[in-house]
Amino acid sequence: MKTKLLTSGFFVLLAAGYFMFSETEKAPFVYNGEKMKGLSFVAPNKPIDSSHFESTERVHAEWAALMPYGFVKEGEATFRYTKVTDAPREGHQWWGELPSGVVKCITLAHKNGQKVMLKPHMWHGRGNYTGKFDLDTEEKWKEFEEGFGGYILQYAKIAEENDVELFCIATEMETMVAERPAFWLKLIEDIREVYHGELTYAENWDCYDDVPFWDKLDYIGVDGYFPLAKEKNPDLATLKSGWKKHLKKMGKLASKSNRPILFTEYGYRSCDFSTDKPWETDYTLPDNEGLQARAYQSLFDEVWGQSWFAGGFAWKWFPFKDPEKDSSDKFCPQHKEAEAVLKAFYKSA
Repeated sequence: MKTKLLTSGFFVLLAAGYFMFSETEKAPFVYNGEKMKGLSFVAPNKPIDSSHFESTERVHAEWAALMPYGFVKEGEATFRYTKVTDAPREGHQWWGELPSGVVKCITLAHKNGQKVMLKPHMWHGRGNYTGKFDLDTEEKWKEFEEGFGGYILQYAKIAEENDVELFCIATEMETMVAERPAFWLKLIEDIREVYHGELTYAENWDCYDDVPFWDKLDYIGVDGYFPLAKEKNPDLATLKSGWKKHLKKMGKLASKSNRPILFTEYGYRSCDFSTDKPWETDYTLPDNEGLQARAYQSLFDEVWGQSWFAGGFAWKWFPFKDPEKDSSDKFCPQHKEAEAVLKAFYKSA
């Protein structure tokens, strides 16, 4: 009798525990696909050939993100981009940002054995943060949406016609996502009509959990510039510890949304304090290649092995990079200590 009561009590406690778990927290999401070992391939300013993808082979990258740009002036609603039907205008855009250049880069990447994420970007004003882009009238919003939507659909069609494996529907549009949800739902429907590969959207690290349409996409795309440590030159242990709160939040969203998380961008500058506010572009800080390399290592050590993680794209990789010249872009890992870390990890991952 005593044994029976104890057994019954055990099952009551077990059932209660299960109920509490199911009500408060879902089981961790498990991504079963191959993790994307990617690079953000900067659009070349002039034509390239297959040799310009050899540097991506050097670090064992298997994916390339290609990033054409469209433009809107500050305070305006007219969205400008080069259409497939437009005659090229010399000096208007870099070769790799023109539709014809994008198609050529897709072809070269595929020829090189790499998969492609096509990831359109908007350039606002003189480089304003696109997440704060806003308009003050419905009329202006309608004008902008017509142009911006046409731009995105143009590249979705290019993605379909050229067997692109992953299409990113936009990059860092926080305010518009919050204020114009109906536009995004319709845009995703329209993209699905013309493109039959997988979809993501790239949202900034500080607001990715506010996106209302992750269930309509295949991946939760995060531009992963998470702050890790405020110190000038933190060690690896400090950086690894800095990931803890971010991992918990991402894991919770992955489980809630039943979607893997993809770092549509990740990277750090090769300078002091680069893990305090990794998104900044302050190039006046003293060089510190070691910190950049340790930040990469912390990401690989702490994030890559998470069950919900689908891989990522290092920011950023230049097709024309002279190893004899210092990089003017501190985010660039090429010919720095960070490249060795990237190479070793991508080779073994």
